[in-house]
Order: sequence, then C-alpha cells, then structure tokens
Amino acid sequence: MNLKKILTFAGVGLVLFFLIAEPNQAAQLVQNILGTLREAAEALITFVKQLF
Repeated sequence: MNLKKILTFAGVGLVLFFLIAEPNQAAQLVQNILGTLREAAEALITFVKQLF
C-alpha cells in the first residue's frame, strides 16, 4: 500500500471520528468555512463592480 492511500484513509478516519465525537463543533466549523467563503465571494463581487 502506498503512503498516499494510507494518509487518505487516516484523514477520512479522523474526519469521521471528529463528526461522531463532536457533531456540534463539526457543524460550527462547516458554518465558519461557508461564512468565510461567502464573505470572500462578496468582496470579489464588490471589487469587480468597482472596476466598471
């Protein structure tokens, strides 16, 4: 088995453990990530609007 597969399985296992052990914190983390992406998209839209 190569190292990339082992690390991928370990990462997936860690994420699943986190989701099962701390579902509220996992949900909050996803909300934070989505909020950050939304803010970045809004900033990009504002920038493009200012160009024209």
